[in-house]
Amino acid sequence: MSGALPLRKGASAIAEYKKILKTVLENRPSGTRQRLATALGKNRSFVSQIANPAYTMPIPAQHLDLLFELCHFSQESRVAFLKHYEVAHPGKLRLVSSRPATRRIALDVPDLGDPVRNAIVDEMLGNFSRSLNRLIDDLSSDEP
Repeated sequence: MSGALPLRKGASAIAEYKKILKTVLENRPSGTRQRLATALGKNRSFVSQIANPAYTMPIPAQHLDLLFELCHFSQESRVAFLKHYEVAHPGKLRLVSSRPATRRIALDVPDLGDPVRNAIVDEMLGNFSRSLNRLIDDLSSDEP
């Protein structure tokens, strides 16, 4: 994915970053869209809309970090995506980059002896962490 695409304004810039997302999603394993929808607390149709260049609905800036994490953007794709995103939504990336830093922790949880149940626990803990981050983001945005 080349970062040399022309930078366009407005709906065209939205379509450009959505094309990048669509390409990334098409190259990810089956189930990535559903995992992304679950992590965002949205329906799978929401992911389809934010990945469809025909829809001018913007991708909310607070979802970008999760999008990059779950979709495993290459560095080149990420840079190109962010260039088009900044053109489409001037100043929005500054709000994302001003969020508090996150840190990783490791948790020891019981092995339930079943890969499906273990995956459910893993997903529950991931969802809790993302919900906590969203709550903190919401509280931060309410400050004067």
